Amino acid sequence: MSNNCNKLHKLVNNSKRLKFPFKEEDIPLNGIYILFEKDEFAHNGDRIVRIGSHTGIGQLRSRLKQHFINENKDRSIFRKNIGRALLNKSKDKFLEQWELDLTSKKSKEKNLHLIDLSKQKEIEKKFTEYIQNNFSFIVLKIDDKKRRLESESKLISTVSLCRECRPSKNWLGLFSPKEKIVKSGLWLVNELYKEPLSDKETDELKNYLFKS
Repeated sequence: MSNNCNKLHKLVNNSKRLKFPFKEEDIPLNGIYILFEKDEFAHNGDRIVRIGSHTGIGQLRSRLKQHFINENKDRSIFRKNIGRALLNKSKDKFLEQWELDLTSKKSKEKNLHLIDLSKQKEIEKKFTEYIQNNFSFIVLKIDDKKRRLESESKLISTVSLCRECRPSKNWLGLFSPKEKIVKSGLWLVNELYKEPLSDKETDELKNYLFKS
């Protein structure tokens, strides 16, 4: 397990790294992104802290914009989790409002009047700056949806099952109210501790590195 996670980290740490502001042409239309966070290390390199993908056709660029640029936590669970941890760390009572969803018409009717939209806009901007300043990523190009989602799951499991991939004592995720994030050391709650990559699948990852 640790051997394949070590191989994975070596591969991605030696791959083309992207960070904000990034160019669209450096990102494939379909694929998987692998995130790194400032001051987090594992396997003699930067530690993987999140792995994600998309379900819609040609939506990888849009997905990354939702994480890094668009200030709407209801369209990015990653943004929402970053916000949860930052608010919880500072013991900000706005965390209760941060949990309220405004995605659908029904949820807006139910929750809109309960939220201080001015403050939400202010902290969304603050959290955007945090994400843009502290995260970088690499991308894998995988067009086939079934293979992409299967690979995403196995990548997540490979890292979450690795005993060497542990967060630093100052990792922001340790302030998350989500127990799975705290325990896994990843900004994820799904696809943890399932089927990892095989030796063959790990070796084949280099074939999916995107070269713009």
